[in-house]
Amino acid sequence: LPSGRNVIVGDGACGKTCLLIDFSKDQFPEVYEPTVFENYVADIEVDGKQVELALWDAAGQEDYDRLRPLSYPGTDVILMCFSIDSPDSLGAGETGRRQRYGKQDWCFWVPIFFALSSAKTKDGVREVFEMATRAALQARRGKKKSGCLVL
Repeated sequence: LPSGRNVIVGDGACGKTCLLIDFSKDQFPEVYEPTVFENYVADIEVDGKQVELALWDAAGQEDYDRLRPLSYPGTDVILMCFSIDSPDSLGAGETGRRQRYGKQDWCFWVPIFFALSSAKTKDGVREVFEMATRAALQARRGKKKSGCLVL
């Protein structure tokens, strides 16, 4: 069974953990509990290929900005999460987000995709992970593993 590792990043309380729990456990956590680092595992089938995903939930608080990049090496996809109903979450813009979460020295190519989803209503959740898995599988076919994807 091929495997892949996704790290999800974004500001605190923007829905990262809800998205991962919804996808991996088919549940929606009703109570907000900040996480530092949590790991989840979920299987997904994409284009007829079964893949086991390791899902890493990275802390969104600024206190962890220096610790977060330790989870990036070996990552297939970085999911950048934000909340459309939180101006602070959206306000950092692409430059700030890339500086805080994005391209590192080891990340040679960084295609960026945009997808909307709602963990609360389940709209688009599976599609986010299908898109991420498909992009990672295509990148593996085209190159030796030398970078990551940012979604």
